[in-house]
Amino acid sequence: MNASSIPNLISVVRLLLIVPTIWCLVKGYTEIALILFMFAGASDGVDGYLARRYQWQSRLGGFLDPMADKTMMISILIALAWLQEVPLWLVALVISRDIIIVLGSLAYYFFIGHYAASPILISKITTVAQIFYVTAILFAMAELINVEWLLNGLQYAVVVSTILSGCAYVVIWGRKALGQSESVNAHD
Repeated sequence: MNASSIPNLISVVRLLLIVPTIWCLVKGYTEIALILFMFAGASDGVDGYLARRYQWQSRLGGFLDPMADKTMMISILIALAWLQEVPLWLVALVISRDIIIVLGSLAYYFFIGHYAASPILISKITTVAQIFYVTAILFAMAELINVEWLLNGLQYAVVVSTILSGCAYVVIWGRKALGQSESVNAHD
């Protein structure tokens, strides 16, 4: 293993942390689940920094990093819904947005061609809102804080940003698809 593999290794560790994090959460070891979740979040920042700082980006890392992030977030949201700490409809909204984005990107790839996807600002805001929301819930479950207005505000931020980012991706990639199909038709 060489140094350029470190970001990928960190992403794999983050994937491996999902099961113990969920297990701790479901078994009532909320403080440990909170620590694991926060460690996973910090590791995401570290692997991203290393990949950018030392140009250690790779195709594998481009797949592993977002997969680890999404898998952790969706898994913990499902567990929190099962524990009745978050509403099921909110989990369905988050998962539906991700499914729409994935299906849209697959459709674009198969029907139009290769694309270079990059996250948009509202998508980054959505991710931050989800992280803060889950972290606040874990803090409340661990009885470290319990500020109802904060949880309600963060839930509202997750809902609004999830809807806006989902719609933004549909509009942006729909326009790109229409532009590509029009340029293909113009050359026929």
